[in-house]
Amino acid sequence: MEFWQIAFMFKWVTAEQLKIAVKTEANPYGEITPKQYKEITGQNFETQAKV
Repeated sequence: MEFWQIAFMFKWVTAEQLKIAVKTEANPYGEITPKQYKEITGQNFETQAKV
């Protein structure tokens, strides 16, 4: 998680781009959890609603 904290802090990635690194059912190979995403960005992790 430390890498992603640094990447976000130095604006190497945006909060939107960081969503790609979150481990979800659709992305089982993600590197951070939704809780860690919130710790890094201060925003709740939300996925797009299924249609």
